[in-house]
Amino acid sequence: MNQVTPFVERVRESLRTQLLDAAADLLADRGFRGLRMADVAAATGVSRQTVHNEFGTKEALVNAVAAHTVADFLEGVAQRFTDADDVHSGIAAAVRHTLTHATENRLVNAILTGTDAEDLLPLLTTKGRPVLMPAVDLLTELWRPRMPWLPDREIRLLAEAGMRLTVSHLLTPTGTVDEAVATITALMRRLIPEAPDD
Repeated sequence: MNQVTPFVERVRESLRTQLLDAAADLLADRGFRGLRMADVAAATGVSRQTVHNEFGTKEALVNAVAAHTVADFLEGVAQRFTDADDVHSGIAAAVRHTLTHATENRLVNAILTGTDAEDLLPLLTTKGRPVLMPAVDLLTELWRPRMPWLPDREIRLLAEAGMRLTVSHLLTPTGTVDEAVATITALMRRLIPEAPDD
C-alpha cells in the first residue's frame, strides 16, 4: 500500500520550497537562459531527476517560481490591506509593500533592473497574466466587503486598474516610493465611487 502520510507530504512540500528558492536565486543570477535543472539539483543536494520529477520542464519550474514569488507578495498585500482602517489607507499600504518588497526581493529586483535576469521581464509584461490575475483576484476578494455598494464586476475592474498602475510604477519608476504611493492612492480615490447615502 502506497499511502501518502502527512509527514511525507510535509517533506515533499519542504523539498519543493527548497527547489523553488534555489531556482529563484539562480534565476536572479543567470536569467532564464542560464538556468539549468542540474544546477537547481546541485544547490539543493538532490538529483537532477528529482527536479524533473517535481516540475517536468524548465518552463514549468520558472512558472512555479513566479507563482511562489507572487504568493509571497500577495500574502504581504493581504495582511496590510486587512490591517488598514479603510479602503484608501489599505490601498496605500498594499502599494507601498509591493513597491518596497520588489526592490528587496532579489529575483524581482534583477528582473526590474535588467541585471542578469532581463530575459524574465515578460513575466511582468507580455506574459504577465499569471502574475497579474492572482493579484486582481485577491484584491477583488479583499475589497468586496469594504465596498458592498459596488457590483463585483466594477470591484474587479478597479482592482485590475490598481494593479496595473502599481506594475507600471514598478517597471518605470518616475519618483520615489512615497510619490508613487501618493499618486496611485490619489488616482484610486478618484476612481472608487463613494458609498451612497442611506
